[in-house]
This record gives sequence, structure tokens and C-alpha cells, in this order.
Amino acid sequence: MTKDHIDARGFAAILMLTILWGLNYAAIKFTNAGLSPIFTTFLRSVIASACGIIYCLIIKQKLFHNSIILFHGVIIGLLFGVEFVCLYLGMLYTDAARSVIFVYLSPFVVAIGAHLFLKEKLDLIKIIGLVLAFSGVYLVFRGKPSAYSRLMLLGDMLEIAAAVLWGATTLYIKKYLAQKVHPINTFLYQLVFSIPIIFLCAWFLEDQWVSSLSTPVVLSLIYQSVIVAFASYLVWFQLIHVYPVGKLSAFTFLTPVFGVFSGVFFLKEELTFGLISGLILVCGGIYCANYRK
Repeated sequence: MTKDHIDARGFAAILMLTILWGLNYAAIKFTNAGLSPIFTTFLRSVIASACGIIYCLIIKQKLFHNSIILFHGVIIGLLFGVEFVCLYLGMLYTDAARSVIFVYLSPFVVAIGAHLFLKEKLDLIKIIGLVLAFSGVYLVFRGKPSAYSRLMLLGDMLEIAAAVLWGATTLYIKKYLAQKVHPINTFLYQLVFSIPIIFLCAWFLEDQWVSSLSTPVVLSLIYQSVIVAFASYLVWFQLIHVYPVGKLSAFTFLTPVFGVFSGVFFLKEELTFGLISGLILVCGGIYCANYRK
């Protein structure tokens, strides 16, 4: 049954999802202690793909299409794979708290891209959201932590690249796959077809894939793969079938909040004034970008 508003049950679900997504950035840092970052995202895609395939078999949903849709599925898989290579590799060099703010520039990439390529007009409130968001990113760059270095700058730029690729993937899905395939197929295409490109990047860019395996490393990998990459996005797809997607998306501004909190609380990352003020502006921008009357 579809609903035209977010009720208490829907709000509780989206709140839990944003907490899980925010904590994921700290979890990536934990796996970096024992696994190379690109190899980690390769394992993440493999494990989440296996879960997705099993789910499709259980609900008797067709796994892959044999038309032009399959080609589009390969393209979004490639975009998705390079996005996560940038995201995981960037977090080797920069803080989790900074990463989550940069990655959540994606809604603004989508807003600008939809205006340019999908003929979705930017209204005043979305323009205000864009101004807030990019002002927030500027403040994050200005409010550098005491340990800031050129390597951290490299990490920041990789996270911004991940945001651009995430936005590009979303735009491609909206143009070529939305309303044409079951959401679980879109989800599966991203994961399955990302595996080869991520593996190649790991093969050529990383010398040592495993440095040490400990309980925190294994648990954080399971969390990223099964809880976040599979279960949380499965719940998200179910929510957008019941609730208005615009109203749900407005609550995603909470993810950077929980991401910054997890970096500061679990990883003892430095909380600068620039980080706090940038977080507030980016979150406000996300809310405006997804605002619906």
C-alpha cells in the first residue's frame, strides 16, 4: 500500500538507514587496518552480489535481462565500481568525517545533471541548496585539521570524484533504467558488473591485499557487505515503493551527521569549526535539494 506522507514507521526506518550509512564510513577505516581499500570494496561487491542473487532466486525475480537493458546495466556497474574505488582509496588518506561530507555532494551533482540532461528545472529552493552545499564544502576545506597534508588533500579529491560518479550513476539510472526494471535488478547490476573493474584496479594498484586479519576487520567487512550494501539498500528500495521518494530523500541529510559523529566518536578524528559549519550547510543544502511542497 502506497502512502502520501512519512508516518512514524517510515521515519523510524529511514532514521535507522541513515545511522547505518553514516557508521559505514568508520567501518571502512577499520577494514583499512587489515585489508587494502580497493580489495575491500571488491570483497564487498562479491559478498553483496551473492546475497542479492540468493534474494532474487527466493522471490523468483529474473536476474538479468537479454536486451539493451543489460548493456545499460554494465555501464552503471562500471560507474559504480570506479566510484567505490575512489571512495575506499580516498579514505586511506583522509578522515571519515570529511569523506562523508564530500561524498554527499552527490545530490547536487544529480540536481545539476538533471537540469542539464533530463530537463528537470532548478527552482529557487534547489539553487539555494546548491549554494549552501558548495559553501559548506569550502568551509570544510578552510577548516583543516592540524594533521592536514597533501595526502589528505588527495583523499578529499578522491571523495569528491566518488560523489561525481555517484551522481552520474544516478542520472544514468534515471534516464535508462528507472521504471523499466525491478529495483532489485538495478541494485544487482551495480554490484555484479562492478566486480571486474574493481578487481582490475586492485590488481594493478595494490601490491598487498591482506596485511592482517582481526575480528574488527572481519566484522566491519561483514557490516559493509551484508548490512549496508545488501540489507539496508533492500529496505531502501522497499521504502520507495511505499513512501514518496522525494520526502524520503529529504531525510538523507542525516547521513553526514551520523558519519561525522562516527568519525569523531569511534576514530577520535579532529572536530574543527570548518567541519561543523560545513556539515550544517551541506545538510541544509541536501534538504533543500530534495524539498517538495
